Amino acid sequence: MALKGIHHVAYRCKDAKETVAWYGKYLDMDFVLAIAENEVPSTKEPDPYMHIFLDAGGGNILAFFELPTKSEMGRDPNTPAWVQHLALKAESMESMLATKARLEADGHEVIGPVDHTLFQSIYVFDPNGHRIELAVDTGTPEMERRLDEVKWDMLNEWAETRRAPDHARWMHDGSLKKQDA
Repeated sequence: MALKGIHHVAYRCKDAKETVAWYGKYLDMDFVLAIAENEVPSTKEPDPYMHIFLDAGGGNILAFFELPTKSEMGRDPNTPAWVQHLALKAESMESMLATKARLEADGHEVIGPVDHTLFQSIYVFDPNGHRIELAVDTGTPEMERRLDEVKWDMLNEWAETRRAPDHARWMHDGSLKKQDA
């Protein structure tokens, strides 16, 4: 089977209306669809929910479920908060920094910009506790080529040692300057 892309990605939210407002205000995401049911279609379980869909651009949809009869949302206590996140592509550094300023003006704690060599990003938690990353690509075709050449070697070495391989050390030590790449 050949996949055509991601239809939508769904997360849980605490309050559907608050979630629509937050993503609209800070990320300019349009609210495109709401589905509410009293029974889960796939399992026939009697459980009311609100399922909202937001336009993340480029044909990508971000969805959320509000589940009023379920226990409060939690987080996997064995996974650090920085691991589970949703990274969204920003159109430019200027727009990302403007979003950062709006978030901070409203009292949201924002980390970054963080320079990851291939991209720069900021991090913020949405009202549901989901970590959101906004990223702007800054890498070059040469950087991408070099990483592509070593991806299998890196993965195989990691699988054996569970230690970070040095195949792409240039990403962290500055030995490959962006203007040279």
